Amino acid sequence: MSDKTQVVCGHCDSVVGVAEDRLTGAPRCPKCHFPLFEGKPVTLTAANFDKHVSRSGLPLVVDFWAPWCGPCIAMAPFFETTTKQLEPALRFAKLDTEEHPAPAARFNIRSIPTLIVFRGGKEIARQSGAMDVGGLTRWLTPVVGR
Repeated sequence: MSDKTQVVCGHCDSVVGVAEDRLTGAPRCPKCHFPLFEGKPVTLTAANFDKHVSRSGLPLVVDFWAPWCGPCIAMAPFFETTTKQLEPALRFAKLDTEEHPAPAARFNIRSIPTLIVFRGGKEIARQSGAMDVGGLTRWLTPVVGR
């Protein structure tokens, strides 16, 4: 019997227990039936931010960004490529700080893009500034344990 890891659905925000040996097997949410991992970051809002941060059994990488930010827009395809490469070892999400400023203010985001890795509801790593796929992978490798 495999241990279960909690995954928060990116569509309906349900908390789903997934056997660790099934994380790579395209698990689906039992409530909304969407795939739990789609190779793209989950969209966070002020309403669902705390649930994703505190209830995820996987390390959660959050990109704090804004639509007017040139470096944020430039980094977006690299962040998505990294998501495809490293899910489900990590969970990836984006929070638009323009539309949802409260979580950004709570974590003292002063420049964007800023990436924060959360594990067990606590911040474990932070990086400000745009990165390419290589930079993201090097920065996240210790978190993944590869």
